[in-house]
Amino acid sequence: MDEKALRKEWEAEEKIAHIHGWDFSHIHGRYEEEDDLPWDYKAIIDQYRRDDMKLLDYDTGGGEFLLSLKHPYENTAATEGYPPNVELCRETLLPLGIDFKASNDPSDIPYDDGTFDLMINRHGSLDAKEIARILKPQGLFITQQVGARNDRELVEMVLPGAPIPFLEAELSVQREKFAEAGFELMRTEEVFRPIRFFDVGAFVWFARIIEWEFPDFSVNKCFDRLLDMQRLIGQRGAIEGTIHRFLIVARKKG
Repeated sequence: MDEKALRKEWEAEEKIAHIHGWDFSHIHGRYEEEDDLPWDYKAIIDQYRRDDMKLLDYDTGGGEFLLSLKHPYENTAATEGYPPNVELCRETLLPLGIDFKASNDPSDIPYDDGTFDLMINRHGSLDAKEIARILKPQGLFITQQVGARNDRELVEMVLPGAPIPFLEAELSVQREKFAEAGFELMRTEEVFRPIRFFDVGAFVWFARIIEWEFPDFSVNKCFDRLLDMQRLIGQRGAIEGTIHRFLIVARKKG
């Protein structure tokens, strides 16, 4: 291995690691995940969604998934808390007539009690009591979440002993919280599936983006461990970890 060339390549990936919306196209074809989940999140939403429903997408990212639902804009609302995505949403969602508001606190969502028929949340923070507050009676909440044990093998490869960032991101914990908040749990599922990287540069870009899972990660700090990853890719063709996902479909009682 030419270590100097690899360092230069990986530092270049580190330097450009940023996203517009929630766009991972930079590493498309260089890694794979979420292509074998046992459910189709969009299909589940479409199973329950009606055009006359007031719908909120919490932590919408850049609004890409929300727009794919083609829900009537006048019945659509969205929140986002990541500053670059907040600006993107203001530029793309507000002109369409979507009621967009900046929000980064899942326990203080800036809408009135009983506003929505349907709330969706893909990989965003959540607070069952606050969700119950803003939903109408019989309102629905549908979420796909990243679990606490997500990517842990990959984290340990470069940052052994790094803390788990969201300990309550477990289906068993959230089931209890939603039941206590007055929800009927209609569907819950949990899965663990592979995530694979075919070059270390793609992993470097990913680790810098997912900074809450890889705290204080840098090429310089983790260089020797990245070289170990490079050797593994040479032997096996990829480095592999495990993603943790869970699904909840819940209806507010009343």
